[in-house]
Amino acid sequence: MRRTLRLASAVAACGILVAGLAGCGDERPQAGGAPEPVAAASGEAAVQPASAPASASASASASPSASPSPRRSATSAPAGGGSGGGTGGGSSTGGARTSGKPDASSTGVRPGTQLTVVNGDQTFSTANQVISGKDFHGFVKVTGKNIRFVNCIFRGRATSSNNALLDTDRGTGTVVEDSEFVPSNPSATLDGIYANNISIYRANVHGSVDGVKTGSNVLVQDSYIHDMSWFASDPNQGGGATHNDGVQGFLGDSNVVLKHNNIDMSTSKEANAAFQDSAKNSRVEDNWLDGGGCTLNFSHVNAPLGGIAVVNNRFGRHSFYNCPILLSTQTTLSANSGNVWVDTGKPIPAPQRHD
Repeated sequence: MRRTLRLASAVAACGILVAGLAGCGDERPQAGGAPEPVAAASGEAAVQPASAPASASASASASPSASPSPRRSATSAPAGGGSGGGTGGGSSTGGARTSGKPDASSTGVRPGTQLTVVNGDQTFSTANQVISGKDFHGFVKVTGKNIRFVNCIFRGRATSSNNALLDTDRGTGTVVEDSEFVPSNPSATLDGIYANNISIYRANVHGSVDGVKTGSNVLVQDSYIHDMSWFASDPNQGGGATHNDGVQGFLGDSNVVLKHNNIDMSTSKEANAAFQDSAKNSRVEDNWLDGGGCTLNFSHVNAPLGGIAVVNNRFGRHSFYNCPILLSTQTTLSANSGNVWVDTGKPIPAPQRHD
């Protein structure tokens, strides 16, 4: 009954025929509430990497939502060229830790790494820095070029404002490798990564509302996104429940690539989608994907959406509508092949299509 009521209210709010399966919003919340600190570490102490704690919610239920979360902040760089997606960061210094399905054992901080606690918010602005072995207890922002994070944990802090554990909206060429994103104080306004012009390799992202909110030129590869935190009241949804996505792309952005990841929203309560996308030229390739109302949800906003490629992915069966892919009426796929059910290896059905 609660799902039925939620869907009915969603229809009224968005003016759409089928509630929530193609999002009616296109904005990400404006980041704020955190001071601009210096990049120096304080209160440092050597520690071992923490084991991954459980998400704040782990219900197997799934329900579509009427709209994606509000738009990204206005600091995105111009969209890059080239159909099918691109990367705004650099290459990885190490390869995939598994050729199979990424999980907690093949993502995040490498075993045996000694970490140094860094207390307080940090801003990194000096080009070509390599930041390694840090356990950040505060928000991290990147404003410089070609900054690389290796073997780090990003935890953030308590906040009631929109924020992300790592914010690269004003950076260029950022790279993240073998790192974990898990909020110490989950809240309805806290996401894992605000990603722009960045390459992310072997990340373990969990416990936030959305795993990654993308800008343009974003690569997420060999990573594990799972167990998002659900809240009954979210100020970005008019006081309604959170609309949890593994990854979300937005109107006006382009070139998002998701490659060889495990994006599992099946254990996140009432998840919206593994990938909710309104950015053009996105590519979803060689992933394990599960959960949400529809697992992949491509939704045009104000204009046709194209250049979308979905190839060689394995889908679980935990989407609420038994719906691996949803296309809005003005969305087209440039490629759609090799996508199968993970349990049988048989092809998934043709995409559902409606607004």
